[in-house]
Amino acid sequence: MNIHLYLSSKMRTRDNQKELLVKQKAIELFIRDGFDGFSMQKLAKACDISVGTLYIYYTNKDDLILKIGIEEGQRMMEATMKGFSPDMPFAEGLKKQWENRSSYWIKNKEASLFYENLKHTPYAEPILKEISGNFRPIMKKFVENAIAKKELQYLSFESYWCVAFGPLYTLLKFDISGKSVGNKPYKFSKTTMYQTLELVLKALKP
Repeated sequence: MNIHLYLSSKMRTRDNQKELLVKQKAIELFIRDGFDGFSMQKLAKACDISVGTLYIYYTNKDDLILKIGIEEGQRMMEATMKGFSPDMPFAEGLKKQWENRSSYWIKNKEASLFYENLKHTPYAEPILKEISGNFRPIMKKFVENAIAKKELQYLSFESYWCVAFGPLYTLLKFDISGKSVGNKPYKFSKTTMYQTLELVLKALKP
């Protein structure tokens, strides 16, 4: 980065509304152009600001993506755990997880897609380390409790996740694209979600 550009950016003041615009446009561009196509120059143009203005808020491209990814990931984790306890009966707990996750996705479609896209980049691991906190231990305890109470059959982590959550995320991705298999028009509904959840619970019983 040009040293004069850097120093001039440090002399400017932060603008909260402009910072929100930068975050919004960064998410939109990352979804549209992907990891390789995203750049600070494109972001500045989309925001109708100078590249130097971006450096008031972020040190560089990596800093921007990491900070926005951590912020959105934390919001998602908090929403996922709302009203959930690892001591819940398995069917009740999984239902709460589906409700929380679907509600967050539907209300935050762009942020959800942004976070999903980050999973396939070098930023995934440092972001996950920063946001996971007690999430993994809580979910592990939930599964272990369910197995001990014979509410859930023992499966590898990968198999469990695919069966327990894969169908939900398939429905949500159908909703985001507006189409299901064969380009059939689709809109997410709780009726379809609960029907699918019922089948998932049956599949996971011992």
